[in-house]
Amino acid sequence: MERNKLQFFRFQTHIVFFLMFVPILVFPTEIFAQNNYQQAEEYFEQENFKIAKPLFEKHLKQNPTDKKTLEYLGDIAAYQKDWNTAISYYEGLVNEEETNANYHFKYGGALGMKALSVSRLRAAIYIGDIKYHLERAAALDPKHIEARWALVEFYIQLPGIIGGSEKKAIEYANELGTISKVDGYLANGYIAEYSDRPKDAERFYKKAIEVGGSPHTYEKLSNLYEKNNQPREALETTSKSLKVHKRNQLNYQIGKIVAQYNLEPHYGIECLSEYLANYSIKDGVPKDWAYYRLAQIYKNLGKKEIALTWINKALADRSDFDEARKEKTLILAM
Repeated sequence: MERNKLQFFRFQTHIVFFLMFVPILVFPTEIFAQNNYQQAEEYFEQENFKIAKPLFEKHLKQNPTDKKTLEYLGDIAAYQKDWNTAISYYEGLVNEEETNANYHFKYGGALGMKALSVSRLRAAIYIGDIKYHLERAAALDPKHIEARWALVEFYIQLPGIIGGSEKKAIEYANELGTISKVDGYLANGYIAEYSDRPKDAERFYKKAIEVGGSPHTYEKLSNLYEKNNQPREALETTSKSLKVHKRNQLNYQIGKIVAQYNLEPHYGIECLSEYLANYSIKDGVPKDWAYYRLAQIYKNLGKKEIALTWINKALADRSDFDEARKEKTLILAM
């Protein structure tokens, strides 16, 4: 009897120890999977898609209906311009959740980009679906800004013979204006610019600056002036933006306008020097382009040796810099 009791006690002890250690065996796997997913999301936010993608794909194998992961993978494919893959992910999401505005927007957008990558004849077959899904997104979400912007571009760029309509584009631009005044002005400015009405575009972009005043609003107006051969107005607009926003990239933009149009050379040199002194990779334009613009300005001033110094500096940074090679030829011919 005593022996049986002892055996039973040992059995219970083994069960207790087993139960104590089961969580250690099971939960670490779950925690590990969670950590991997969080890491994948962090990589995604950092736009490090090369590492994020296989982590999401691994998770999808274990959770094939996980919408969040399907959307992430669709977004990565879209970023990589793999439109067929993006379409397949977004189409599955739309079929799964027909009332999700964002899924319709992304699916319609991917179809639109696919249409732009093929011949006009082949692109025509996508038009009906693009229109349907973008309009469905706008109808499902009265405040969906991106869907309305996509519809503005869709209707203004599409030839009238296959459904394009400036009137429809303006309708969606005005809808944007009820959600965000600055987007409404920018959208109407875009339509006017596309339709070759520069004065109307200027008026709308100036209103966007008054209401919003973001760097983007100034940039739109400055680009319009450049496009319409008004470099002094472009320079003035960019200079105002620099005073308001203090963004280093604007120093480069000023130098670029000065170099291209031979305006206020000393101001251009000052801004480009400031750009180089405060340069970081976030500024977007590599240093070699600033060297190139300085060379152009000194060439415009007739200072051949200084111009050569800067153009050689640009080529030392990047030997295959074609624009710099051509500029050097012009400088040497002075």
